[in-house]
Amino acid sequence: MDHLRKHGFTIDARDVVDVDAVKRKHGVPAALHSCHTALVDGYVIEGHVPADVIDQLLRERPKVVGLAVPGMPPGSPGMESPSQKAQPYDVIAFDGRGSTRVYARR
Repeated sequence: MDHLRKHGFTIDARDVVDVDAVKRKHGVPAALHSCHTALVDGYVIEGHVPADVIDQLLRERPKVVGLAVPGMPPGSPGMESPSQKAQPYDVIAFDGRGSTRVYARR
């Protein structure tokens, strides 16, 4: 969340008891689940999606439900560590039918 705040996003964080229910409600495919789910201007953002990729999504406005970074890849926003080498990862776009595609590579 600090990453998004640093890039100008306003955060309204809410702890919930059943995070899986939130993910289901907003159409996040089970294979893309991660630790955080956010709603940004009509899109679902799942996991550690970089702010610049969210900005790109909001500029391009593709017909997708949202973006996801499954798991917690080392080097993704919030997962940086001087003791762990950053790993390449994909930001995945998903739609309401369960289709996915790589939206960005990091």
